[in-house]
Amino acid sequence: MIIDSFDAGATAFPERTFVQGGDVRFTYREAANASHAVAAALVRDVLPGTHVGVLSPNHAMVLPAMLGVMRSGAVFVPLNARDPIEDIVWFARFCEIAVLICHAQYAPHIERMKAEIPTLKRVIGLTEGLEEGGESITRWLKEFAGARVGVRREPDDIAIIKSSGGTTGRPKAIMQSHRSLETAYRISNQFAPPKKEPVHLVVAPLTHAAGATMVALARIGARNVIAPSADPGVILEAIEHERVTHIFLPPTMIYRLLAHPDVATRDCSSLEYVLYGAAPMSVDKLREGLARWGQVFMQSYGQSEVPGVITCLSRKDHFVHGDPELDKHLASAGRPSGACEVALMDDDGNIVGVGERGEIVARGDLVSPGYYNNPEATKEARAFGWHHTGDIGVFDENGYLYVVDRKKDMVISGGFNIYPSEIEQVIWGHPAVQDCAVVGVPDTDWGERLTAVIELKPGSHATAEEITDICRKRFGSLKTPKQVEFWPQLPRSPVGKVLKKDVRARLTDVAANAAASK
Repeated sequence: MIIDSFDAGATAFPERTFVQGGDVRFTYREAANASHAVAAALVRDVLPGTHVGVLSPNHAMVLPAMLGVMRSGAVFVPLNARDPIEDIVWFARFCEIAVLICHAQYAPHIERMKAEIPTLKRVIGLTEGLEEGGESITRWLKEFAGARVGVRREPDDIAIIKSSGGTTGRPKAIMQSHRSLETAYRISNQFAPPKKEPVHLVVAPLTHAAGATMVALARIGARNVIAPSADPGVILEAIEHERVTHIFLPPTMIYRLLAHPDVATRDCSSLEYVLYGAAPMSVDKLREGLARWGQVFMQSYGQSEVPGVITCLSRKDHFVHGDPELDKHLASAGRPSGACEVALMDDDGNIVGVGERGEIVARGDLVSPGYYNNPEATKEARAFGWHHTGDIGVFDENGYLYVVDRKKDMVISGGFNIYPSEIEQVIWGHPAVQDCAVVGVPDTDWGERLTAVIELKPGSHATAEEITDICRKRFGSLKTPKQVEFWPQLPRSPVGKVLKKDVRARLTDVAANAAASK
C-alpha cells in the first residue's frame, strides 16, 4: 500500500517535523497517529474501496486527512481547489464519491454538492464542522486518539482516482493502483538522494503533484513546508528562510522566479533539487536557471496514467559543456528510468528505431489500470498492448528521449506536419519572452495558420517582426509563424499548464468574427 512509504519515514524519523504550515505542525510520529485516527473514524462505516474526496487549498491539515484515507483502504479522490465549483461537482459526481472532506471555504456549496452528487453520504470538515454538529478532522484527532488501523489492500487495487486535468474537454478519471504508485515513489527517490536533511517546499497543489512528491519524500524523512502563496517573491523568501532543499515546480513558475527582481538577492544555496515536469521547459531558461542556482535541476517525464518517471533527466545530466552538440540533451526528457518499458510506436503498432518519430508508449508495473467508468478510453489507450501517452517523441543515439509534441497539438499547414514545441523553444530564447504558445488556426489558404501567442516578462518589449525573424533564421519560412500576438497573460490550467485549446479557441473565434463582419 502507498501508506507504507509514509510509514517507512515515520519509523525511521519519528521526531522529525513532517509538515508545517500556518499554526499547524506535525512530527512524523504525530502525523502517523493522526492518520490512524482519521482511518479509525472512516472504517466505522466506510468499506475498503469506497471513494473519499478531499477538497481544500494547500493546508497542513490536508496531509493527515489524505494519509488517513489511504490508511483506511478507501480510494482517495483529490479534488482541485483551483477549479470552478461546477467542475468540482461534476468530477465528484462522476467519481461517485461517498465521503467528502473539505475546507471551510466550501461551506456555502455544501447543500449544492449534496443535491448534485447522489452518492455523497457524509461531509467532513477539515478544521471545523461545516454543519450544525458536523464532524471534522480536528475533532476526529481527539476522539480517535490512540486508535490503530491495519487494513491491507492488494498491489493492483485502486489507491487514487484523479482528474486528467480537462485541458481538452471533460477530464477523464485516471485510476492509479498501489503497485504503480509505489513503483513511482521508489524510482524517483533513487534519482534524488539528499545530501542533508531534506526540506520540501510545497507550492503546487497538495492534492496533486505536491502531494505525490510529499509521499515519495516521506521515505527519506523530508520536512514539508507549506508555502504561504504561489507568489514568486514569497517562494524565494521561503527557500532562503527555510533552507529548502527540494521543490517541485512547473516550468512556468520557474520562469517567474527567474524573472523576479529578488532572484539576485535571495540566498537559494540550500537547493539540492529543483524538480520540474508537467510541460516542456525552455532550454534557454534552463541554462539561465543553471547559471543562477547551479546544477540542481532534475526533470521527470510521465503522466498520471504512468506516474511521474517514465524517463528522467538527472541532476548529473544537467551539466553544461558549452558545446551545442554535447548540450543538446538539455532539450530532452532524459533516459528511461527503469520503472517501465518505453518505446516509440507508429500508427500501425510498429516499434520505430533511433532517430524516428513515434508515439511514446509504455508497459509494466508503472502503468495504471485505466480510466474509471470509461472502458472505451481505456481500450483506446491500451492499443497493441501498450499504454499510449499521446506524446510524439524521438530517441537519439545516446538513449535520450525528446518529446517533440502532443499528438493532438501537431499543426498541418500547407500540407506539412509542424510540431509547435520546437518553434516554442526558439521563441522562449528571446530575452523579453516569459512564455508562449504556438497553435494552428483554421485558414482557407494554409489549412491551418501557424500562430504564436506570447506573454512578455514584466516591463519588457518585443515586436512581431523580432519573433518572426528569429524563427525564419532557425527554420526558414515553413515553420515561421504567419501571425504573432502578444497577450498580457496566457490561459493556464489550475496546475499551471498553458491551455492551448483555450488559446486556439480564442484565436478561432476572433478569426470567425472578422470573416463574418466582411
